[in-house]
Amino acid sequence: MRVNRLDHVNIITSRLDDTARFYATLLDLERRDAPPPLTPANAQWMYDANGLAIIHINSTDCPRTDPRMVEPGAVTGAIHHVALNCSGYADLISRMEEMGQAYRAKRVEAIGLTQVFTTDPNNVLLELNFFGD
Repeated sequence: MRVNRLDHVNIITSRLDDTARFYATLLDLERRDAPPPLTPANAQWMYDANGLAIIHINSTDCPRTDPRMVEPGAVTGAIHHVALNCSGYADLISRMEEMGQAYRAKRVEAIGLTQVFTTDPNNVLLELNFFGD
């Protein structure tokens, strides 16, 4: 198992449009609708020049796989999780089981993605993404 790169940052906000506009304007990121089951009203993804969705912006009422409490607007309070693009899914699951590490896996068929959610010792939520693995 190896980490390939940081996948994205997820921001929870009560100002979805303002936040998307900010990242589009400041960083020249392209705003696109998130894939189903998310909707344009509750989730926007911001893409870099390489076509990677590096910032996910979710409304406060957007359904989330992990319904953690967040406080939009607080210092780092709007950061929901850290996502890493990974390969070696079977190896990761084996390591987690050996460690006794709690996790939850989810498949997003619309984009060929398997996600593994777990928390680090500091309760930081990690989303480990495996595309086609």
